[in-house]
Amino acid sequence: MAGRLADRIIDTAPRVPVRDLATLRAQFPGLGPEELADKLVAGACNATATVGAGIGAAAMMPVPPAMLAELAAEITGVAAVEMKLVAELHEVYGRRPSGNIAQRSTAYLTSWTQERGIDVTRPTTLNAALGGQMKRELRQQISKRMLRDLPNLIPFMIGAAVGALMNRRDTRKLADRVRNDLRRDRIPWDRLPELPPLEQPEVPAKELPEGLDDPDL
Repeated sequence: MAGRLADRIIDTAPRVPVRDLATLRAQFPGLGPEELADKLVAGACNATATVGAGIGAAAMMPVPPAMLAELAAEITGVAAVEMKLVAELHEVYGRRPSGNIAQRSTAYLTSWTQERGIDVTRPTTLNAALGGQMKRELRQQISKRMLRDLPNLIPFMIGAAVGALMNRRDTRKLADRVRNDLRRDRIPWDRLPELPPLEQPEVPAKELPEGLDDPDL
């Protein structure tokens, strides 16, 4: 199951829509980098908590096959929300990786899997991410991460509140680790070169909860 879900997450990564810095600043006017990052983290935590609440409620239903489907949906849903958060945090801190949408999504997937910010000064690292060896390593890392989190994702007989709490906690932990890395090499907005708008996927990921791009989140 873990291997199939890892492949599903890898396939989802390029279809996660990401807002560029200009879009984020327009949606959240008057905020500085840290305030904007706080907003993004809060929105992502709310989104993964909502997904966790759904799986927590489903876990109380005595239908094991349906439970497996719900679990798979939660893992991919949480992954999509968190990869979007990771990508937009890189925008906020001026650390957009180079390349096209496929190259950047692979870099963001690596960042999400390792729970680290991307070192954009090492393009060889991003180029290597396109190779088969890197994909195999990503599958292994994603499988390990899912197995590590599996007990948290199945709150049997506990219910929606605990499912939401666990997801909120884990998303915030991921965000804190990525932000700590990005802060060390952040580029102030007034020193950022003018970057082109981010291209968007032709078919956005269905795994993202509705309303995640809402400026109020």
